[in-house]
Amino acid sequence: MSELRFASALSVLPETPAAEVEAVAALEQSLGGATPELLVLFITHHHGGALDGLGRRLMQATGAKRLLGCTGETVIGGSREVEEGPALALWALAGDGVWIEPFRVGARADEEGEVQFSGLPPAEFAEEGTLLMLGDPFSFPMGQYLEQLNEHYPGRPVIGGMASGGRGPGQNLLFQDGETLAWGAVGLWLGGSVEVVPVVSQGCRPIHEPYVITKIQDHVIRKLGGKTAAHVLQKAFQSLESRDAALLQRAPFLGVAVDATKSTFQRGDFLVRGIMGIEKREGGIAIADNSLRAGQTVQFMVRDAQSASEDLDQLLAAQASEGEVGVLLFSCNGRGTRMFPVADHDASRVQARYGREVPAAGFFAMGEIGPVGGRNFLHGFTASLAVMRPRALPS
Repeated sequence: MSELRFASALSVLPETPAAEVEAVAALEQSLGGATPELLVLFITHHHGGALDGLGRRLMQATGAKRLLGCTGETVIGGSREVEEGPALALWALAGDGVWIEPFRVGARADEEGEVQFSGLPPAEFAEEGTLLMLGDPFSFPMGQYLEQLNEHYPGRPVIGGMASGGRGPGQNLLFQDGETLAWGAVGLWLGGSVEVVPVVSQGCRPIHEPYVITKIQDHVIRKLGGKTAAHVLQKAFQSLESRDAALLQRAPFLGVAVDATKSTFQRGDFLVRGIMGIEKREGGIAIADNSLRAGQTVQFMVRDAQSASEDLDQLLAAQASEGEVGVLLFSCNGRGTRMFPVADHDASRVQARYGREVPAAGFFAMGEIGPVGGRNFLHGFTASLAVMRPRALPS
């Protein structure tokens, strides 16, 4: 049996044919002649009309058996995040014992306006597989679909992101094997000899103290711990030092405890959601999530470059550093130099963790997919990673 191998390549050449040749050559050199079981691609919109048929051409050039990919406003390859200019990133997995089962899904509204999905991933691979998913943000309500996946395949992680760079319907592209799509979502089950570990860095830290939602209407929290929600937020603001108070005033967040059995909480225990506004008359707090309910524990949170960097480093430090490893990185398009004072932040932190050049690729997404507390969610301002390594199979 051939051992599991990972490889990645990045080309920033503006001419698509030349970029394909450069990236494929670098990938093949890294693989040492091994044929990819899976090829993942991310490409910027600079390549325009040449995107149609890209998946088919790359499968032919590499011999890859399966392909998954999408367009992105920024493409990640190795330690680089190419925020300006053209880029094509390839990532490959080769070796025996890998099983891959692709699927695609569409969404439409029925006569009552309810969203109906065309199907679920095949159930026979759900026992131990991980789902990789890419979607179009204009035609596919990924958050609702993840709720269905949580129900039908509890505990199975989903990792991925929403294609970016397009300004309207039909402008983002998804790639699956030899086909190019401008709608819906594509994905695959991945398992067998490859172990996939999700790492989800939401980049926030909790402040003040936790409260229980005691009254809520739709997405507006009316009361926390029996007190008017806005009053509790003001109390939290007044308790903070100037730096954190400024962060809370500029961009307040709410962490929702995922595990109701816990009484003490840390960063990774919360699903982070944005605070949209405050009702002046009744003192309600509007949250960017209509699934909240009374009885849930929440805590106000802040985010800045320092907390986001610390959070990612802490989560990466928990990953084993030895042996073969490959990484797919789905980072929010609000991160990069929009959040951090230096370029290539997330990509370079991944490389720094392992102390060597690790095959990595990804893109800046319009929504990142990953699990928190055993359930999958669509996130914002998050770095969601699929960290892959060989898994020992029973003989």
